[in-house]
Amino acid sequence: MRKEKSLYVPFDQRTGDTSVVYFTRDLSAEGLKKAYRKVNDNMTGKVAIKLHTGEPKGPNIIPRPWVRSLIEDDLPDATIVETNTFYNGDRYTTEDHRKTLEINGWTFCDVDIMDAEGTVDLPVKGGKWFDHMTVGKTMIDYDSMFVLTHFKGHAMGGFGGSNKNIGIGCADGRIGKKAIHQREGSDDKWSIAQEELMERIAESSKATVDFFGDHITFVNVLRNMSVSCDCEGVAAAPVVTPNIGILASKDILAIDAASVDLVYALEEADHKDLVERIETRHGLRQLSYMKELGMGNDRYVLIDLDNDEAEIVAKDAVKGVKPFAKDIMEYMK
Repeated sequence: MRKEKSLYVPFDQRTGDTSVVYFTRDLSAEGLKKAYRKVNDNMTGKVAIKLHTGEPKGPNIIPRPWVRSLIEDDLPDATIVETNTFYNGDRYTTEDHRKTLEINGWTFCDVDIMDAEGTVDLPVKGGKWFDHMTVGKTMIDYDSMFVLTHFKGHAMGGFGGSNKNIGIGCADGRIGKKAIHQREGSDDKWSIAQEELMERIAESSKATVDFFGDHITFVNVLRNMSVSCDCEGVAAAPVVTPNIGILASKDILAIDAASVDLVYALEEADHKDLVERIETRHGLRQLSYMKELGMGNDRYVLIDLDNDEAEIVAKDAVKGVKPFAKDIMEYMK
């Protein structure tokens, strides 16, 4: 039986303060830049861009031309950062990871595999599973972090938003990710699941959020939302959820809550598969636990960047969203 804190809480039943989340339906390089520029005033010093760069030829990752345009126009000195994977595959070792980056075309700027030469421990304040998280060694060399996330489903997390992007994505491939996924003494690499997994991801994420403090910001791209994570590459399930748009916020909980709300606001036929993936994996515990950890607000003001920055609600934001034809060649440009 699912626990109460893993159930969907309608917006009007939430309590607490509100944060600002910006929204555009413009799924393009210009839309990405428009959203980022609303939340980028805290990006100072040496900037890391935490981005899931994907498995070889993965069809659903954020388009490279969008990211290249953003870096050239807004973040010319920034570095994309990643870590190696916990699972055996094409990003398990640094050498293979570098080959995958080249295959996927991430060759137009520096990419730092943060755990290539070791790890560092960051404190987890107020956690019940961890008192520290092990992350890639070079993460502490950066002054600011821009978390650029392809929002989608996830085989174990239910959904992958900003919380998953840094909670799993900044943890190193051997120690940190193992602590999140594998119970001590178990031979099963994926022995931790459901509520406990969501809580461990959030605690890991909190270590990164706390480290950067006021110098971390978030953009979620709600496009090509398979129920599968980008870590499944070309084996990802077909995309059946309509594209929605791009969100930006300085509040990690608010942006992930808004992303989930926009999915739930779609017609049932359009969101059925993704909502089922979220709920069967108990993924909504990510949101409730982030709130318990004081990582942000699940109430927010949604600002429509396409309509004179008017305030909107989720059900109005997705009006006019239509399913799209899948064209892998277009995605891979």
